[in-house]
Amino acid sequence: MRAFITGGSGFIGSHLINFLLKKEWEIKALFHKTPVNVSGKEIRIIKGDIRDLKLLENSIEKGDIVFHLASALGASLISEREFFEINAIGTKNILQASLTKGAKRVIHFSSAGVIGNVKNGEIADENYPLNPEDFYERSKLEGEKIALEYGRKGLNLIIIRPGWVYGPGDRRTFKLIKAIADGKFFIIGKGKTFQTPIFIDDLIEGVYLCFQKGGSGNIYHLAGLEILSVKEMAEIIAEKLNKKIFPLKFPVGPAKILAYGMDKIYKIFNKEAPLTPSKINFFTKSKPLSIEKARRDFGFYPRTHFRKGIEKTIFWYKEKGWL
Repeated sequence: MRAFITGGSGFIGSHLINFLLKKEWEIKALFHKTPVNVSGKEIRIIKGDIRDLKLLENSIEKGDIVFHLASALGASLISEREFFEINAIGTKNILQASLTKGAKRVIHFSSAGVIGNVKNGEIADENYPLNPEDFYERSKLEGEKIALEYGRKGLNLIIIRPGWVYGPGDRRTFKLIKAIADGKFFIIGKGKTFQTPIFIDDLIEGVYLCFQKGGSGNIYHLAGLEILSVKEMAEIIAEKLNKKIFPLKFPVGPAKILAYGMDKIYKIFNKEAPLTPSKINFFTKSKPLSIEKARRDFGFYPRTHFRKGIEKTIFWYKEKGWL
């Protein structure tokens, strides 16, 4: 099998590449600035930008399985225009090149952020009303709309919305773990918003099942079995670190004002602030996802509970000297 992968240097992408290499796939990986964290004769590195349609058309071949993970992320120090250029126009370029060159199947990675916020007491399935609230979320939804349009044009395409993905090598969850380890973490609000965390190995296995058995034109949520509040997640991490969570909670309103101000100031110096609006979202936007559709369509069943997965993750960080 042959794969063309964008975003291969990222957390999920690098794990996907390693997984496919073990199955003896031939891989072409497009990267922009950071090279992929794997090496081998099975990988052909292509340096470029997903905004370059001609490059993509020259790189994708008939019969390729395309995994599109490249994305401008929510905490990125970039403009609204760049979010849409990468997450929407870049996606359109990947899909157009895939359609033109005859890709066998495209797996497009979207985001649960397109949902915005799930109401209290509800769990979002793939038909849940969409209400993106910031540049990142709106750009990812635009990418989804473009993908569905190409599916209607005849492209064999599936959209994946992952839950809160964590595991060895993840820098987003590491920031949370490091803050707890250093005693600098505090809960904003009541800590009662919810996530469905999924260990990276479970996600990658789900992606592979989706490639094999998922229905073309479908959207699938790939998330964990547990629905946990952010307070529960933080407490489990603290337990595994033998630490205590700061007992006082910071009100949401003042935290948003502080985050907005810090974000503006730090961006002047092209740096990420310790508290940003996107980080506040962890405490204010619930993302409990239903995985029933993926279980029904291709037998998706994540095996790693958060307590065990975070233990493995913390061990890796310590082993690599991150903690």
